[in-house]
Amino acid sequence: MAITQSCEATATSKPWFVYLVRAANGALYCGISDDPHKRFAKHQSGKGARFFASSPAVALVYVESWPDKGEALRQERLIKKLRKSAKECLVSSQCRP
Repeated sequence: MAITQSCEATATSKPWFVYLVRAANGALYCGISDDPHKRFAKHQSGKGARFFASSPAVALVYVESWPDKGEALRQERLIKKLRKSAKECLVSSQCRP
């Protein structure tokens, strides 16, 4: 019975998103959220991540959807390992990691 409940929860769960935000200094911040636009607003208000303490968030530049939080976390880890040039490639949608 517990297996059925967990399968049902997975089938009805919300998608999660991996996103990139550009800071005023040009740096790219990678994160995950179940609502990237709301999370971006938090970053802009200075309450989202310490990353933006020195240079404020200026634009949500990339968003991709994943079926669950675990898959989004795995993709976030992969993107964080990329060089900035590869992240810029994602932003311009020329390639995927």
